[in-house]
Amino acid sequence: MIEVREVKKHIEDIQVLDGISLDIHDGENFCLLGASGEGKSVFLKNLIGLMRPDCGSIKIDGEEIVGISKEKLLKVQRKFGMMFQGGALFDSLTVQENVEFGMKRLTDYSPQKISQLAEEYLAMVGLAGVGDKLPENLSIGMKRRVALARAVATEPKYILYDEPTTGLDPITTDVICGIFTDLRKKLDITSVIVTHDIQTAEKVADRVGLLYSGKIIAADKTERFMKSESPYVRQFVRGSREGPIGMKNRKKKNESRD
Repeated sequence: MIEVREVKKHIEDIQVLDGISLDIHDGENFCLLGASGEGKSVFLKNLIGLMRPDCGSIKIDGEEIVGISKEKLLKVQRKFGMMFQGGALFDSLTVQENVEFGMKRLTDYSPQKISQLAEEYLAMVGLAGVGDKLPENLSIGMKRRVALARAVATEPKYILYDEPTTGLDPITTDVICGIFTDLRKKLDITSVIVTHDIQTAEKVADRVGLLYSGKIIAADKTERFMKSESPYVRQFVRGSREGPIGMKNRKKKNESRD
C-alpha cells in the first residue's frame, strides 16, 4: 500500500504540490487526472523518490521514504517500474536490449534467462519478433508497448505510468488500455496512471482522483467519480471551458512540471 500525507513541493516560485494526501491500495489501478501543468508528473517523481518533497510523508508498504538514505531509497525503488512520458526508450539500443536493461542491473538472472524473459514480455504486449529492431523503426504505439514491457520486466510490485496514451490514436489507445488490464490480471501489479485523458481513466481505473491547484480535490471509484456533482469534476469530465477551473492557475507552469 502507498500512503501519501500532506506532501508539498515547490519548484522555483511555484507551489506545485500543496498538501496532497492519498492512499493507493494493493492490486488496484488508480488514475490521477489533471490538466497540463497541474503537477501530475511531479507527483509521480516524488512518489518514486526521483524528487524529494519539501515536507509531508510518503510510505511504501509501511516504510517512510521521505528523508531516508540513498541506499534505503534504492531498495524501495526496486519495487517500482515506471513508464515515462513518451516512452523514453534508449535510441541506441535494440528493442530487446531496452527490455533487458533493467533486468541486467536489478536482478541476478543469467544472460540466457534475461533474454528469454525479454522475449516473453515483448510477446505479452503483442510485439513478438521485433526485438532486433531499433526504436526509430517503430510507430509511436509500438514504442509505448516496448516501454511498457521494459517497465514490467523487473517484476515490480508497483508501476507508474506518466501520460501513457498521450498522442495516440483512439484504436492504439484502446490497445494500450487493454494491455494495462491484462498485465494487472497476469502479474498482480498495482498501477498509478497519471493522464488528462478521460477515456483512458474510464477504461482502466478502479478509482480516479483529480489534481487541481496542488491538491487532490476529489477521489472515488471510477463510476461514481464520473457522475460526481463536484463542479470541478464536472467541468473536467465534460471538457468545458465554463467552470471553476481557469487557465490563470496554470500560466506559469510548463510541461516539465506536469
